[in-house]
Amino acid sequence: MKKGRKLRRVLARWAAGLRLDVMRGLRFSRGQMRGGARLIKRGDVYYVPLWLPIALAALLASSFFWDDIAWLAKRGIDGAAALLGGHEEELAEFFAPPVRHWAADIARWARQHELDQQLLATVMQIESCGHPTVISQAGAQGLFQVMPFHFGAGEDMLDPETNARRGGAFLKYCQGATGGVIGLSLACYNGGPSVISLPRERWSKETQAYYRWGLGIYSDALAGKAQSETMDQWLLAGGQRLCDSAWNELGG
Repeated sequence: MKKGRKLRRVLARWAAGLRLDVMRGLRFSRGQMRGGARLIKRGDVYYVPLWLPIALAALLASSFFWDDIAWLAKRGIDGAAALLGGHEEELAEFFAPPVRHWAADIARWARQHELDQQLLATVMQIESCGHPTVISQAGAQGLFQVMPFHFGAGEDMLDPETNARRGGAFLKYCQGATGGVIGLSLACYNGGPSVISLPRERWSKETQAYYRWGLGIYSDALAGKAQSETMDQWLLAGGQRLCDSAWNELGG
């Protein structure tokens, strides 16, 4: 775990240095705004048309774009950390104790479904906070709050293994349906596949909140943070009651 964090710090410093080097070599020219479409080099400095940073800002403002970047960066960092550390990355420290109670199982379930365990833990965090027998008013069941129609006849919906198998399979489906875009995958898990083709403003308030909570918690987990501001906000918004109930259920 420590080696993984060290690698993240090294990569962050490298990225910051690269960004400074690039900015030193570029200047944005207001004079090129009217029709100027070319890079102009004067000495060692490239003067860039003003429309270019505006276009880049619009692109980078897209949360879906950042989802892709985060997912790709996660894959690269995890692979390097595994080579250096010789073991899997642990769950982020800020996940609630009832969720971390299932840490070994989450890692195993993630391998079975070829999912990121931080993502699977994020879903468990928001859905049940690790409460294995909780049932929602809509009828969602267990650790991953899986709806009954995902289960086969005779299956015990509250059995952790069965619940994780059905929940993991649906999350994997959502990732495939969204091309691996994390925010959309989370929205799909909460609101169903139909939300994928809808603009975000047409999602239900619950799905919009789920997207916001999930993406924030997952992003902080990817960054290896010991604390998550988004997680704290989720707890204050009602998640703490769920976690207290989960911890009591688990005998904590």
